[in-house]
Amino acid sequence: MSAIRLLVLGAVRQHGRAHGYQVRNDLEFWGAHQWSNAKPGSIYHALKQMAKQGLLTAHDTEPSTAGGPPRTEYELTGAGEAEYHRLLRWALTAHDEKPDVLTAGVGFIVDLPRREAIELLRRRVAALEEWSAEVAGEWTPPGAPDEWGHIGEIMRLWVHNAASGAEWTRGLIERLEGGAYVMAGEGERSVEVLPADADDPRAGRPHDRPRG
Repeated sequence: MSAIRLLVLGAVRQHGRAHGYQVRNDLEFWGAHQWSNAKPGSIYHALKQMAKQGLLTAHDTEPSTAGGPPRTEYELTGAGEAEYHRLLRWALTAHDEKPDVLTAGVGFIVDLPRREAIELLRRRVAALEEWSAEVAGEWTPPGAPDEWGHIGEIMRLWVHNAASGAEWTRGLIERLEGGAYVMAGEGERSVEVLPADADDPRAGRPHDRPRG
C-alpha cells in the first residue's frame, strides 16, 4: 500500500471540497513531504488518477478575479469514502507496511469511532506479537546468541521493532480508552492539525505561501 492515496483522500475529505494546492499545502503543513512520498507531482497525479477511478469528483471552478486559470476542486464520491476508510483501517492494522502508512493512519485516526479505532489497534498489537513470536521461533539462528554472528542482529532488530511498536500501540489504546481526542461521532472538531494557540512550525520560512 502507498500512503499517498490515503493522505490525499483524507486531505480532500477534511475540506469537503479542495483543489490541488490546498491538498498539497495541507500535506506539507503536516510534513508529509518529508516522511512519505507526498511530493507535488505525486499529489496531483493521485488526484487525477482517483478522479478517473471514480473515487473523486472533479469540479471546475470559475477563473480567479485576478485573471488566473480556473481551478479544479475535488470531492470524495461514495466509492471514495469507502476506499478512504478501507485504507485507514488497513494502515492501522498492517504491521508489515512502511512507516509512512502507519503515520498516515494515525494522522486520520480521529475519523473513526473510538471503539473501532481501539479494536483496530488491538489487532495491530496481536499481529506484532505474532510476528515477534514467529521470528523467535522460526527465523532465529540455532545456538547461543554469541554464535549467531552479525546476521543475528537482523533478528534482534525485527524483534526490537515489533516490541517497541506494540508498546507504543498499547499506549495509544490506553489514551483513547481514557478519552483522548475528539473521535468520529463525538462532536465538531477543527480541520487544523495544530491547536488554535500553537505556533505554526513553518512560520518564517521564506518559501511558505498562505494556505488556500
